[in-house]
Amino acid sequence: MFSKRLATIAGVMILIVLTIMLLTITSQHRSHPNILSRMAINCVSPFQELVSSSIRTCKQIWKNYFSLVAVAYENERLRSALNKAYELNNRCLETQRSNKRLRALLDFKEKNKAFQLVAAEVIGRDPSYWSKTMMIDKGSIDGLQKGFPVVVHRGIVGQIIETTGHYSKVLLIIDQNSAVDSLLQRTRVRGIIKGDSSKSFYFEYVLRKGNVDIGDMVISSGLDGVYPKGLRVGTVSEILRSNSGIFQEIKVTPYVDFEKLEEVFVLFKPPHPAVKK
Repeated sequence: MFSKRLATIAGVMILIVLTIMLLTITSQHRSHPNILSRMAINCVSPFQELVSSSIRTCKQIWKNYFSLVAVAYENERLRSALNKAYELNNRCLETQRSNKRLRALLDFKEKNKAFQLVAAEVIGRDPSYWSKTMMIDKGSIDGLQKGFPVVVHRGIVGQIIETTGHYSKVLLIIDQNSAVDSLLQRTRVRGIIKGDSSKSFYFEYVLRKGNVDIGDMVISSGLDGVYPKGLRVGTVSEILRSNSGIFQEIKVTPYVDFEKLEEVFVLFKPPHPAVKK
């Protein structure tokens, strides 16, 4: 037994064949249209319309498919070009910032010709809260020794506390174990800069009668035997004068941003040449 679907298809095919036969017969008598011709046209027209519509739809889908494929390829090409442009722009920006830092360091070097400066790159930091140290890529083979000061053009960074052949460990001045003999540039009031393991430090042992104002610049005094005189330390940001005691409590904000250090200078005086007798 044939299924209903096959029977339907067979019926449609028979109808189409009969319609074609009618059109063939009636086409020979176009000058005299009759009822058979009209019936044939009425039967065939819907099928013709359906076929034409299907063909148009297929053509449109095919065309849109290729258009979408072309657009997808173009989008991918533009996205790749944009990523390359972003990468190139980022490299140029990084180079520009690096050049700016290096120019500042070179300018600092020109202003301190009395000292020998060894440029070094920061390669590591101590992640702990209580210890504020960092590692640089120069060591004893480069002439560095324990106690040498480390600086940047903005001010004091710290001092070397340990060296190996190619590396050195630097104690930052914001460490609790650090101390810098300092004075106020404006009034020459002396005190000791002590770190507090944060992004600031305190100017201690300043007498209550000492003339101190917010914004005063603190510089190294040169009396501790480590840091040369006149290096910038920071600015006074807070003053607390209690009713008792002989000292003021002064908070200082450093000039150096210790979180963004990348290149530094190790500073020391070259040894005097031996005098021949």
